[in-house]
Amino acid sequence: MSILIVGEKPSVSRAISSVVGADKVQKGYTEGNGYIVSWCVGHLVGLKYPNGYGNGWEQKWSFSQLPMIPEKWLFKVTDSTKAQYNIIKDLMNRGDVTEIICATDADREGECIFRYVYNMARCRKPVKRLWVSSLEESAIRKALTNMKPMSAYDCLFDAGYARAKADWLVGMNGSRLFSVRYGGKLNIGRVQTPTLAMIVQRDHDVEHFVKQKYFTADLNCGDFILSSARIDDEANADTLVSACDSKTVTICSVKREVKTEKAPKLYDLTTLQREANKAYGYTAQQTLDYTQSLYEGKLVTYPRTDSQYLSDDMAQTAFDVLWLCDNIFGFAISHTPDISKVINNSKVSGHHAIIPTSKIASTDTSSLPTGEKNILTLIATKLICATAPAHKYEAVKLTGICNGAEFTANGRTVLDIGWKAYAKQSDKKNDEKALPAVSEGQNFTAKASKGEHFTSPPKPYTEDTLLSAMERAGNEDYAEDTEKKGLGTPATRAATIEALVKNGYVERDGKKLRSTDKGRELITVVPDEVKSAKLTAEWESKLQQIEHGSLPESVFMSGIQQFVAEMCRKYGSADKSVTLSDSHEPAGRCPKCGAEVVKGKFGYYCKGKCGMNIAKVYGVELSAAQVKALLGGKSTSYTFKGKKTIVRPEIVENPYNGKVYYQWKTERGK
Repeated sequence: MSILIVGEKPSVSRAISSVVGADKVQKGYTEGNGYIVSWCVGHLVGLKYPNGYGNGWEQKWSFSQLPMIPEKWLFKVTDSTKAQYNIIKDLMNRGDVTEIICATDADREGECIFRYVYNMARCRKPVKRLWVSSLEESAIRKALTNMKPMSAYDCLFDAGYARAKADWLVGMNGSRLFSVRYGGKLNIGRVQTPTLAMIVQRDHDVEHFVKQKYFTADLNCGDFILSSARIDDEANADTLVSACDSKTVTICSVKREVKTEKAPKLYDLTTLQREANKAYGYTAQQTLDYTQSLYEGKLVTYPRTDSQYLSDDMAQTAFDVLWLCDNIFGFAISHTPDISKVINNSKVSGHHAIIPTSKIASTDTSSLPTGEKNILTLIATKLICATAPAHKYEAVKLTGICNGAEFTANGRTVLDIGWKAYAKQSDKKNDEKALPAVSEGQNFTAKASKGEHFTSPPKPYTEDTLLSAMERAGNEDYAEDTEKKGLGTPATRAATIEALVKNGYVERDGKKLRSTDKGRELITVVPDEVKSAKLTAEWESKLQQIEHGSLPESVFMSGIQQFVAEMCRKYGSADKSVTLSDSHEPAGRCPKCGAEVVKGKFGYYCKGKCGMNIAKVYGVELSAAQVKALLGGKSTSYTFKGKKTIVRPEIVENPYNGKVYYQWKTERGK
């Protein structure tokens, strides 16, 4: 008799195989010691598209088809992975297999990946759930002794299945509804559209910002400068400067306060993605890819987590790993680490925070690809910082009076650098200088001058700030300790951003994320309820309630169906007042024939049909900004999985006929 273990990825299944002794390699699985270990490759089975229901939804899009609400949800095997599905199906139904272990990723999506296959294969054999947050051998062995029946995770599956159905209902119906309403192809997404709306609004605020000039009167007292409050009228500023120049300023107040900055929390995925974007410019997807690779290499714990704490049973492990990090990364710890700061059982639900594993001791971390090495260093640094003493400083505020007006100066003196001794990123607050020893009643002769300042515009979103905004969306009316709502989950936000870029609604400009004309047009025409971040965040909150067993899945789905039906009723007619653009702003002129270059389904192409095109480079789609640079004769580059690729336009002369032609020259780093 055999036990079948089904993992989510080949690399994860290999780690499990080595633990259970399934060492004979077969096509699509390994076998041995009473175990068979196979794997999915992402979703082998998924919900059918509307065209697959055979009830008229496959015909030309029209209002009469809507709303599309399946009476029974249908599934299909993914064409590209059908072979692997058939292998797992046959293994599940093999006569000698008496028990199955679900070892897909321990989250909503992992639960759906397994159960979709299990149900599609019409398997009824008993299933146990392997719940593991590290691929170290010791962690897998421990998890194998603490498995629960699959039914213990029914609520987790219900939440994942409800999320998939909600995305289908809102996305499929919304895309058809508004495409027909406005006579052009529009992609609507339950999470994607509200996220795009935030980017469009931020771009609008940046572009329509009108900077305002204001002034201060500054008194140079030798070792420090006192400044007035903001003055909007320049004439008033000039008057105050004249009145105070070379006059006596008296210090009327010296306030000193010792302040403490607590050590930061450990990383959850979103915080790691944000800080990696800030430090290295990595996209959210790149950070997830690097961290996933480290996880599969057994160097860090499970990445798709929304917790920043560890559970009680991890205290000793974390303490041991901390000292490994100190030795390997050369932090030279000079304090006694306080592990209790990062322990909180109540803040750990499915998975704990991301930390390195003990395998870093036997790994040459310097030989890792650059991206993985940088991410591992960030994770190690955060563990050191989170268990270090607080950062303490003395904040000083001086207040002086000159000619009846009040002036102030602020400074800080570090008393105990604490955790900031190990932090890699600079802290702009530390730029405040220490003020000299000054006492109340002390007089100085001031040299006055006028300071000119401008109000600052809002900044375009980066992946750092957008991830933060997605995480906080819908939380304004809730207490700080309320479970996070937000747009999407830590595991799905990166994919949402990538989808916006892929669909041409957003483009990357260095670290900045900017909406395209196409993206702005979509947000202009769709109604508020479709692009509401608050509504989508409320739905995410309900999905969390389903996951915890406090809300029936049927109640949530009933609400989604009512929303879709009302949306289709309300907007189910053509709107002739809006005309969608047939084509959007060209990226530039073709260097080969001079015609416009525009974006199509498979990349950028020349409208002059001369054959010039720019599709993917080593599997990566260039952003609109990068394409515009190339068409303007400039080189561009990007980094993916630690390798830098440079793309440059190059004029080449054909040696046989003397004709000049254009090509895209690529150089890929090692």
